[in-house]
Amino acid sequence: MEIKSITDIQNIELPLQLNISFKRVFEIFQKYADKASKQHPFHESAKVMIREIEKAPELINGFSDFSLLKKHENTINHLLDALFPEILSNNEIKVATIPFSFTTFKYTERFKNILENAGDDYELKVRNFEDDVMYIYACTLILGTVYNYPVDLKRPFFFDIPDKKLGVTKHYRVAFNGDFMDISPSKNAPEITKEDIKLLLDNFNNIDIWREKFPPNSYIFKGFGIMNLFDVTADETLSAIRTNLLQKDDGSIVEKLQKNLSEFYTIKDLKVGFSVYDVSNIEVEPPRVKISESILIENGTIITCNGFFCDHIISKIFNKNEEVVLSDIEQYGINSGENDFYQKLKEKNIGSIILIPIKTSTNRDLVLLEIASPRPYELNSVNKQKLKDIIPVFKAAAERNSEEFLNTLEATIQEHYTSIHPSVKWRFYEAAEKYQNALFSKQEEAKIEQIVFENVYPLYGQIDVKGSSIARNTAIKDDLTTQLTLAINVLNEACKAENLPIYNELTFRVKEYLHEVKKGLKAGDEIGILDFLKKDIYPVFNHVKEINLELTELVKTYTNSLDANLHVVYDKRKAYEQSVTKLNDKLAKFIDTKQEEAQEMFPHYFERYKTDGVEYNMYIGQSLTRQKKFDELYLYNLRLWQLQTMCKMENLANTTRKTLTHDLEVASLILVHSNSLAIKFRMDEKQFDVDGAYNIRYEIIKKRIDKAHIKNTNDRLTVPGKIAIVYSQDKDAREYLKYIKYLQSKNQLGSIEKLELEDLQGVSGLKALRVEVIYQNDFTSDKTITIDQLLHDFKQ
Repeated sequence: MEIKSITDIQNIELPLQLNISFKRVFEIFQKYADKASKQHPFHESAKVMIREIEKAPELINGFSDFSLLKKHENTINHLLDALFPEILSNNEIKVATIPFSFTTFKYTERFKNILENAGDDYELKVRNFEDDVMYIYACTLILGTVYNYPVDLKRPFFFDIPDKKLGVTKHYRVAFNGDFMDISPSKNAPEITKEDIKLLLDNFNNIDIWREKFPPNSYIFKGFGIMNLFDVTADETLSAIRTNLLQKDDGSIVEKLQKNLSEFYTIKDLKVGFSVYDVSNIEVEPPRVKISESILIENGTIITCNGFFCDHIISKIFNKNEEVVLSDIEQYGINSGENDFYQKLKEKNIGSIILIPIKTSTNRDLVLLEIASPRPYELNSVNKQKLKDIIPVFKAAAERNSEEFLNTLEATIQEHYTSIHPSVKWRFYEAAEKYQNALFSKQEEAKIEQIVFENVYPLYGQIDVKGSSIARNTAIKDDLTTQLTLAINVLNEACKAENLPIYNELTFRVKEYLHEVKKGLKAGDEIGILDFLKKDIYPVFNHVKEINLELTELVKTYTNSLDANLHVVYDKRKAYEQSVTKLNDKLAKFIDTKQEEAQEMFPHYFERYKTDGVEYNMYIGQSLTRQKKFDELYLYNLRLWQLQTMCKMENLANTTRKTLTHDLEVASLILVHSNSLAIKFRMDEKQFDVDGAYNIRYEIIKKRIDKAHIKNTNDRLTVPGKIAIVYSQDKDAREYLKYIKYLQSKNQLGSIEKLELEDLQGVSGLKALRVEVIYQNDFTSDKTITIDQLLHDFKQ
């Protein structure tokens, strides 16, 4: 009999004094040895066993010196033989043990083999069983046996025991038999009352109370227990796979599944992988790999299945969505003609493989799960059946991941195409929740409500590329001039090579178009010229390039000068549009970053657009937020922030223009509106707009103000190097003059002009402040000034 203990009994603190006793077994032998049991087949052997036990009374009375287990090894073995029948020793996983110490002293052969395969360094240890919980467990055992108050603290016990021969870990559930033990209070054990029990039941996590009511060593344990272990590796693996698949993937899902399935199949070098195929258009084009963590296909590889798999696999997986088992890869190679798939299997040293297709309900994707072994027939059509309970979990996980991916796509679309600004998203969730609740309660007239924010203050600004229309037209004119001139060069040389009147007539027509272009472009001119070239000139070019080498080179020069996609000369326009795009991107990125800072001051609505420049709307007011209480001070703060940000955007544009291939200048504008208004989300346009006829005036001003002239002049309000601040009430001018004066003190703004504007259609009485921007070398290092700082500085 080998004696093993995972813990030194002296170091265990329990409310129990642990004593090994075989009294309960001895009593059974006494029963068999009684005269009344003469006919019992164990009668004589029981009398022999009693005489042997009586020679060592400590086996009945109990002992805590575990060395006596070795001393009385033979007697104990005979005593327990009836509980460990030899005929079951190679099947049952059973051991005699002392509760809580897990000291073991008699095993079945199968249990002994399991421990030997675990290695010398393995300690028999219960999974997730803390010392304090063990103490409380012992207390509840006392409550049930001594005080007849059973407390249900039953938790399944598990041992995770490695099998070093197979290279996997197996999992065993424990069933404990406590028929052979007795517990009694010592002289020092406190009496437990009903009130004590109530207190204990309400304080599971307070170990001090449990120790107070059940002090260490206050009860005496005599006896032993029997542990039966049951191999639940398959169940544990199923549970682990479910857990891993249902958790959010942290990037290690393949590694986790490989470990789980290695234990499940008892194959230590099992390989697992998966790939996701786009099958949304399978009737028209072959599936292609979208995502790959495959054993066979490197990550990021894009292949078409028709050039990789054989027809049999394509039919089974992609058409019928059925599993494929290749139990012998060599035989598959013979049957399939050693295609690319076979070559990849050989390269990865795979002997057998199971392929499981999982089609998502969206019909967009097919997930192909791969389970492979290096040895043939180790995976086969028989043990594939073990996966029957796992495949639904894989399908559920694939469905969830597909839905999450679609949600991510939806979020991306909303963010980049139809975004709802985060500051007002709460109101849309509120409306959506009301609508869903109405649908759930089956209200007849359930409808989505309108989103309106009352009493908000608008702020509008724009930084516009000056002369963008003229610059673009000039670029188009220059490109057309180049293209027509190149066409004339070809026709002139054609006249020299072939004296055909048609060449002269075509040259005349091209020169007429060139003359008109130089005079100035009109609407439709570019389309007309390109249509003329395509119909009348290009067929001639196809002919003349066959005449001689010089004409071939001229036609080639003409063709090479054209943009490959647009088929026009696109040099000047490209330079202009790339410059505008670069400037726009820098300005947009800058204001987006600065706007995040402004949101921290007070939540407000913000929307930005790219045109030939950048324009933006902001709205601030109590109805837009539930986070803070609105005060007009926050409006003043946002106006100051806007003016500072415009200064910095002017500086950014001035710095950026030095790096552009086409020189661009910008002009800035701020529109001040004193009164609050309402904004409404237009369901059709999927954007906010002002609500109410009175507020339409504000929108009209926004659309027309950048083209406004100074009163009684032909001079435009917006000019490079200056910020125009448009207002209608003098109190607004007084407010902004304070901000301007402060920024002048910081050497950010210069001289001021006070201007009256010409009447616009439907709008009159507008005025403006126009202030010079002083450009800085290091404008990005300046911190944004808040209204509090401004007020503080004014007091100095």
